[in-house]
Amino acid sequence: MGTGHDTSGTPETEILIVGAGPVGTTLALELARQGVASTLVERHTGRSPYPKMDFLNGRSMELLRRLGVVDEIRAKGVGAGHACRFHWSADFSEAPVAAWEYASVSELDRRGEATNDGTSGLEAYQRLPGNILEEILRDRAAAHPLVDLRTGTAVLGLDQGEDHVTVHLRDGGGEYASRAGYVVGCDGAGSTVRREAGIPTEAHGPSGDHRDVYFRSSDPMLRRHGRYFLNIVATGITLVSRDEQDTWTAFFPVAEHEEDDAVTIMRRRLGVELDVDEVVHTATWKGNMAVAARYRQGRILLAGDSAHQFYPTGGHGANTGIGDAVDLGWKLGAFVRGWGGPGLLDGYEAERRPVALFNLEMCANLLEVWGRFPRLAASGASRQTLAGFLREEEHQIENLAIHFDYRYGSSPIVIPGAGTEPPWSWRGTTPTTWPGGRPPHVRLQDGTPLFDLLGAEFTLVDFGADGAGTAAVEAAEKRGMPLLHLPVSDPWARSVWGHDLVLVRPDQHVAWRGATPPEDWGTVLDAVRGASAIGSDDGSRA
Repeated sequence: MGTGHDTSGTPETEILIVGAGPVGTTLALELARQGVASTLVERHTGRSPYPKMDFLNGRSMELLRRLGVVDEIRAKGVGAGHACRFHWSADFSEAPVAAWEYASVSELDRRGEATNDGTSGLEAYQRLPGNILEEILRDRAAAHPLVDLRTGTAVLGLDQGEDHVTVHLRDGGGEYASRAGYVVGCDGAGSTVRREAGIPTEAHGPSGDHRDVYFRSSDPMLRRHGRYFLNIVATGITLVSRDEQDTWTAFFPVAEHEEDDAVTIMRRRLGVELDVDEVVHTATWKGNMAVAARYRQGRILLAGDSAHQFYPTGGHGANTGIGDAVDLGWKLGAFVRGWGGPGLLDGYEAERRPVALFNLEMCANLLEVWGRFPRLAASGASRQTLAGFLREEEHQIENLAIHFDYRYGSSPIVIPGAGTEPPWSWRGTTPTTWPGGRPPHVRLQDGTPLFDLLGAEFTLVDFGADGAGTAAVEAAEKRGMPLLHLPVSDPWARSVWGHDLVLVRPDQHVAWRGATPPEDWGTVLDAVRGASAIGSDDGSRA
């Protein structure tokens, strides 16, 4: 390898992120929010020609709100008045046998403002083509002084040393080597970083080849039976409305010996001579259900599709990856800055891998319905039978808890709560400050969302009036740990949160809670910043 850069001595960059898709850019922006610089390399020079994902769930939107990008995402996404409607069509030329409908963003916002009881999210979901999200986040990263974005730069290989990783790169000027303190692979399902780290993936479901046709069409045939987000057709094809206007994607499994061009296959499976104004892009992809055996190998870590792969059913891929990026970002940032202990990096896999495994099962759950529908139609089941079957499965899209209520209850950097864990409900969020979970969204008396007052650092939300936060701040200062003490005088918010003292992490998950201060704030803070093991008997469990 050539050495266009000096690879001796101090690393050129403390953190090198490979892949500037939504996950890699979110990670870079999260690190910057923590005051930590990173280098972000991307082999492509422009945005992806193909949107891939098209759905940001409400929790992802809450996390991205912290980065200041939600308004732009809303402005460039599908309008708030459009509901998410799923059509299930036995024959594309006929009316659907069933239609699932999930409320529009406007309706969800209205419901949340009317209740204000912690059962809704601060942000509702957003439909947005993934390549537009990529462009928004990449532009933000490129403009940030703490992010060194290098496009047209490919990773050829990695050599991990005791105190650094040597990264072999190639850009327009040739090949060279660079040193990094840590490398994070956000480079997709075929991750070079994962391969170089020697981390295998564990398959958990079916695998198969698929084709996508990304196209524009104003043919009224597409909406002959009304508007929809997805139309799942029993002849083996799914249509996705990308913008509620004229941009679409059709995807379908590739049958053996089916060698016609993608548009011909699309028309054949739809059973209509659909007018296509423009084919923007076609792609072949392999559907996988897999999770990496581990998320870390020394100084090399994985996030996003490099760590887990899902089918598109359920919209888990990018959303799980954004959760990875935020979780890893604050932990890696804290460790690099020196106030976080080594337990933070161990806590990354301990928290995020179980979420990926759970989401994989939820993806498989919906994929089963996707598979059974065409099989039932082919077996001769009547329209009424198909409609009855699908009616029983409509709960699949009323799945707020999957998005909002994942809990890091077994995390080594969360202090367990006393008593019995609150129930988990498929259809809605459970308003609780149970340690490891997301605290409830509630608006204060002046209309301010409590979430918006949480800091980029740890935040001690203090509903009491006895000055308990002073000792916590002093203990944090001794450790160089940033801690925001947030007194809140709001009886309604206190009733929803349920405890006088709640310690919230930078990723808006609860690290500890108590009715009274612990005997020793230092013990609590050392545990949640990964500097000591949890398990003390000093009264910090509450």
